[in-house]
Amino acid sequence: MSEFVPKADGIAVMKVEKTVGPWREAWNGFKKSKVAVVGMCIVLFFILLAIFGPLIAQEGINDQVLKDRLLPPSSEYWLGTDDLGRDILSRIIYGARISLWVGFFSVIGSVVVGSALGIIAGYYGRWVDTIISRIFDIMLAFPSILLAIAIVSVLGPNLRNALIAIAVINVPNFGRLIRSKVLSIKEDEYITAAKGIGMKDARILVSHILPNSMAPVIVQGTLAIATAILEAAALGFLGLGAQAPMPEWGKMLADSKDFLHSAPWTMIFPGLAIMLTVLGFNLMGDGLRDALDPKMKS
Repeated sequence: MSEFVPKADGIAVMKVEKTVGPWREAWNGFKKSKVAVVGMCIVLFFILLAIFGPLIAQEGINDQVLKDRLLPPSSEYWLGTDDLGRDILSRIIYGARISLWVGFFSVIGSVVVGSALGIIAGYYGRWVDTIISRIFDIMLAFPSILLAIAIVSVLGPNLRNALIAIAVINVPNFGRLIRSKVLSIKEDEYITAAKGIGMKDARILVSHILPNSMAPVIVQGTLAIATAILEAAALGFLGLGAQAPMPEWGKMLADSKDFLHSAPWTMIFPGLAIMLTVLGFNLMGDGLRDALDPKMKS
């Protein structure tokens, strides 16, 4: 952006201002929210914890020392031990890998499938839109956790099937979000111009409609990761997700529920790990929404 600035001697000098791209503008807006930055720091902490876990955890995740069972937090075991004498800190660190892995990859699957169906429904409309929208409505008619339980019950209780179930139940959310965005974008002048010069539908969808529909998907995806981590923990708690001896946070809660009064640390610390991770993604998602949504900016 440039403008002419008059000087005292009557000579106008052109002042050139550096333009800021939309993503840099969004990042600048995101940084202004202290709450969002705190959320990002929490998320980065758990990501780094998952990556460098083996360097931090001194004890094996499945090493059973029965003489040390149900020990409270101490200098030797910072977060105490469980009913089998396993170090809770080490299991929480490795559990971060499992929870984040399920959260990220289930949401990626939901975004890919939901975005594809939503774009097709919104762009082509008519009977295609009707069929896809009714499928979304049917899936949304069931409580998400009950639908996930039904899917895992059919496929079998393990972590991979829990990931698939979580991805499936979140597909309608992204599909409807993308569909509504496409319905408004496809009437814009640049889409009409692209059709006028003979551009094929596939190229229009990939080159124009998809990139301009991603902002709300990024926000929803960040929030959906938090939901996916909660759903994975719920399935693990019910015995339908990760199986023993895998150190998944929900499974750790299920294994410790009988020791709530005698050894509360066995439940408190896995519960705190779930709470902080979900809180971090929610705070970061709210910050992204404020930074990317034009209505929030105005």
